[in-house]
Amino acid sequence: MNLIKKLSFLVLTIILISCQEKPKESKVVDSDITSSKPNVILIVTDDQGYGDIGVHGNSIIKTPNLDKFAGESLELTNFHVGTTCTPTRAGIMTGRNANRNNAWHTIAGCSILQEDEETMAEVFVRNGYQTAMFGKWHLGDNKPFRPQDRGFQEALYNGGGGVGQTPDYWGNDYFDDTYFRNGTPEKFKGYCTDVWFDEAIQYIEGQKEKPFFMYLATNAAHGPFNVPKEYMDMYKKDTLNESQKRFYGMITNIDDNFGKLTSYLEKSGLSENTIIIFTTDNGTANGINYNKVTKQTLGYNAGLKGTKGSHYDGGHRVPFFIRWPKGKVLKKSKINELVAHVDLLPTLTELVGIEYQSKKTLDGISVVSLLEGKTKTIGDRMLVVDTQRKQWPEKGRNPCVMSTRWRLVNGNELYDFVNDPGQKIDLSSKHPDEVVKMQNFYDTWWESIQSDIKYAQIPVGGEDKDPVRLTIHDLHTEENLPWHEGQIRKGEFHPEGYYTIRVEESGNYQFNLRRYPEESGLSIDQDIESIASTPYKDGQPVGKGLQVSKAIVNIGNLNLKTDVDINATSAILSGHLEKGEYKLSCTFVNTEGKKFSAYYTSIEKL
Repeated sequence: MNLIKKLSFLVLTIILISCQEKPKESKVVDSDITSSKPNVILIVTDDQGYGDIGVHGNSIIKTPNLDKFAGESLELTNFHVGTTCTPTRAGIMTGRNANRNNAWHTIAGCSILQEDEETMAEVFVRNGYQTAMFGKWHLGDNKPFRPQDRGFQEALYNGGGGVGQTPDYWGNDYFDDTYFRNGTPEKFKGYCTDVWFDEAIQYIEGQKEKPFFMYLATNAAHGPFNVPKEYMDMYKKDTLNESQKRFYGMITNIDDNFGKLTSYLEKSGLSENTIIIFTTDNGTANGINYNKVTKQTLGYNAGLKGTKGSHYDGGHRVPFFIRWPKGKVLKKSKINELVAHVDLLPTLTELVGIEYQSKKTLDGISVVSLLEGKTKTIGDRMLVVDTQRKQWPEKGRNPCVMSTRWRLVNGNELYDFVNDPGQKIDLSSKHPDEVVKMQNFYDTWWESIQSDIKYAQIPVGGEDKDPVRLTIHDLHTEENLPWHEGQIRKGEFHPEGYYTIRVEESGNYQFNLRRYPEESGLSIDQDIESIASTPYKDGQPVGKGLQVSKAIVNIGNLNLKTDVDINATSAILSGHLEKGEYKLSCTFVNTEGKKFSAYYTSIEKL
């Protein structure tokens, strides 16, 4: 009898254990339900134009993985972005033209996305998505403008507009660099593009049970065209100049990494329900080059007029491919209707089933019905792209008004995109009504953005006690700025200007004015030995002393001055500030009396 009781107890125990294990099985089911929403990977490369890919007829460039992806995807052949880096990124993140949100330039305090703008990442994370970004941000380097402040739960990025630029970690040169993980510097081994993709794959491995939105924005193929030597050597026999060989090599490296990512998604079973978008941020920077001496054109631009920075199509018409095997997006298709970067936010939210209503005026629209083949045309739609690149947006400065068929450039040149994509024949005299119609649209649109134009203010003090570092990259000035480290080392450009800041809390503040950033450990007037260059990696120039003698801080009614010890790393000044909005000038004076802004300034509440 005791034996029977023992056996019964054993059986009962096994049954109970078995019952306890069942929730683990249901957890997998729950995970499947959660992951039924598609993942989204948005890849944006830098300075890669429409012609910088094999599938668009470039017989020199090697992009087999992107070519294969293009053949499997829906391609938008009439897709447009801004003409330079920041305007495109701001439009992608907000669905709004860059002139509306302080992102109309790439430097000079006009590449900081206003803090009251809602980003794509914030929309996704609010609706249950995990969010991450890797690579180039270029929408602000201070709180609350950094990617981790704008909805990205995981962010690994370089400073400023690219590796080696003024706000970036000192000494970065594309190889074995220090990047910012959620704001904290972290040293990495390897080439920058390899790091971004490797980190992206590692992130995905930890997110398989939840849908994720990933923004993967490479700094390549932006200059200075540093690239692993083996990639440059792939083009050593091609008829290109040396910098083009490096540029093409950077794009082939991107292609290899893209292939590695898509292969990983296939092997891990994530490919079917992942929306992948590949696009770029503006026209080519170096894909085509005209040699004035030999009068020879090197490279390829798909017959387009203009390159990066141009308001002709070569400056803003870029590759765009979207693939979602499990979804209803068309496959192996091409659409030539006008679509733009500002459409991505309203389109992606509708695609994944997120209810989205912007609190501000959008320039973009959802084009889901077009992507799914439910409609064949976008209708009588127009959009504006321009190139401001100055302190304040100016009406009529480099405008291009676009419809699916037409381009009105500079208000008086009219081109038929469908029949003349190279914009060779001005048809304004033959279609005056179209000119008037498009110019009227521009005038109305310009009037609509006026109330949005304002500078972003960098907050100082308040609850966050960390020092705030300002770099001359964000100085408001019309003069030439030292926007990358090479110019800082050389002591090139000595502008005067100001920062727009907001003091959050009254009190005493300390200002540290520097020639070099704090992490460099260099003194204010220290010379630096050069780093030898190689055929595939630019050397850093010798640092030149600036003969600094005095430091001055002007903010509101406060005027601070001190003599400078050139052997110190910074000039230190302090004073009392009241809460409020200010223009801040941080100035060095050299031994000849020349005034110029300090390259780096840190501010701390005492």
